[in-house]
Amino acid sequence: MGTFELLQRQKAVEAINTLEEKYRNAKYYLNFDGALQLMVAAILSAQTKDTLVNEITPGLFHRYKNVDDFANAEPAELTEYIKRVSFAENKAKNIINCCRIINEKYNGKVPDKMDDLLSLPGIGRKTANTILINAFGIVEGIPVDTWVIRLSYRIGLSKSDKPDKIEEDLKAIVDKKYRKNIAYVLKEHGHLICHSSKPKCDSCPIKGICPKNGV
Repeated sequence: MGTFELLQRQKAVEAINTLEEKYRNAKYYLNFDGALQLMVAAILSAQTKDTLVNEITPGLFHRYKNVDDFANAEPAELTEYIKRVSFAENKAKNIINCCRIINEKYNGKVPDKMDDLLSLPGIGRKTANTILINAFGIVEGIPVDTWVIRLSYRIGLSKSDKPDKIEEDLKAIVDKKYRKNIAYVLKEHGHLICHSSKPKCDSCPIKGICPKNGV
């Protein structure tokens, strides 16, 4: 690694450490109780605001309380409960099929292995990482959502716009103790300071080391 690359890495690590300290109380943003509720909420959250998901799930989880309830749900009725989210019909089908597979292959329990989660309909690597971290305390990777993609480039943590490559880049520079919540730290920073169009750079805790890519 050359001097320039080493310097850039050091700045990236410093930025992460600073943000982790600033937003040390940042946590996952969807409300849930147990792995099943987390899986359902995470599926619903794709291309949908988390605030909307949190509005919907109390009524949803009151009606559908366990894997059997979801596995045996009528698609039209389930869709009615979640109709305010994007692609509601497709998400309803995925939730039902997920729970049927969980019953058939995993004894009615949401699996706690990456490959098993990725085999379920509607679950990609971001969602699988989210479930492993927040339901099981297993930190195998880092969830990469649109916030992580945008901020990772802007503050110099990754040059890529590909989620898998961004995850690799973050794992190379993010200390293991921070991997559980780095995605939520970046989201919080994006909400409060690093807005997409008009970031508040003067108020930014890393303004002295951020490269401001794309600003």
